[in-house]
Amino acid sequence: MNQNIRPELAYYDMGNDVVAFSSTRRGGCSEGNHAAFNINRYCGDNEEHIAINRQMLSQLLNIGEENIVMPHQTHGTRVACIDNAFMTLSIEERREALEGYDALMTNLQGVCIGVSTADCIPILLHEPRQHVLCAVHAGWRGTVARIVEKAVAAMTATYGIRPEDIMAQIGPGISLESFEVGQEVYDAFALAGFEMEAISERHDKWHIDLPACNRQQLLTAGLLPANIADCGICTYRHCHTYFSARRLGILSGRIFTGILRR
Repeated sequence: MNQNIRPELAYYDMGNDVVAFSSTRRGGCSEGNHAAFNINRYCGDNEEHIAINRQMLSQLLNIGEENIVMPHQTHGTRVACIDNAFMTLSIEERREALEGYDALMTNLQGVCIGVSTADCIPILLHEPRQHVLCAVHAGWRGTVARIVEKAVAAMTATYGIRPEDIMAQIGPGISLESFEVGQEVYDAFALAGFEMEAISERHDKWHIDLPACNRQQLLTAGLLPANIADCGICTYRHCHTYFSARRLGILSGRIFTGILRR
C-alpha cells in the first residue's frame, strides 16, 4: 500500500479566492475497484484507506481534516447549511446531522464542502459577492426532483443573494451517449415536465442527457448562461480516470467534488 502518492485533482476556475475541484482515481491508497483515491465511507472501502486518503486531501488543501464536510447522500433534494454551529459538533453528531442530504451550502472560510458521485452529476455553485458556496449531487432521481433548482433557491433564501450573481460548474458525470435508461426513467422525466426532445435520444433504448437537464435547471433558476461551465467529461467512458458505478459496480470508489473558500 502506497501512502505517499498525493491525490490528483481536476481543478475548476471559479474565482481567485476559491478552490474548486473533482478528485480523480489517481493518488491515494485504496485498492481494487476503490483504487486509488476514495474518501467515501458508504461504498465498501477499507476504513483505514479512507482515513489515509482524507488526511492526504486535507494536507493538499492545507486545511484541517475536520474541515472536509460531506453528507450521506440518498438521492433526495435536502440542502444542509454548514455554519459555525455545525462546525462545533463532534464527528458522530456531524454524521447524524448530514444523514440524507444531497447538497451542502456555506459561507465559511476554510471549510471544504463536497459531494460524492460515480456517474451522477456533481454541481458546484459560487456567489462571489457574499462568498456563498454550494455543492450538489444530482443523480437521475435528484435531477427529476430538480435538486439544483432547490439548491439555488435555498442559497438565495438563506444568504439573500441573487441567482444572476451565481457561478456554476458541472463536473464529471455520465453522458447522453452512455446513459441508457428504461422506459420508466424516461417517463419520470416526461412527467416532471422536461422537454424530452432536448434532453433525450432513442437508440436501442432511451438515453437521457443529465448534464443538459441540470444546465437547463440552472437557467430556469436564474443563472446567466455565461456563468455556467460544464467540464464535459463522461465518467462511463473515462472510468480509468474517474469512478463509474456502471462500469465498476456499486462497491467501487466515488469522485469527491468539492469547493473551498480561502
